[in-house]
Amino acid sequence: MNNIVAITACPTGIAHTYMAAEQLEKAAKSLGIQVKVETQGAMGIENALSLDEILQADCVVIVSDIELEKAERFSNSTIVRLAMEDVLTDAKAALQKQLPR
Repeated sequence: MNNIVAITACPTGIAHTYMAAEQLEKAAKSLGIQVKVETQGAMGIENALSLDEILQADCVVIVSDIELEKAERFSNSTIVRLAMEDVLTDAKAALQKQLPR
């Protein structure tokens, strides 16, 4: 597992969305995993994942308490769902526990 894409989103689309994205990026880097994180917040979709990025990723990590926009993009992907609270508390542990080996 060395390449993932992720999507973060929360009901208000402000603080937790961006905090979770930052924590995922730091955790992935410390684990030697490449990651690109799309945020779906108050400003809409930012840092949007391309179809090519999604297809090349080993898995899609979803950190969201709400329905994602354009979720159909991930229908053929391995999806790992992480709780927002777990990512904000200890993203590295959450990734290590849930990512396929």
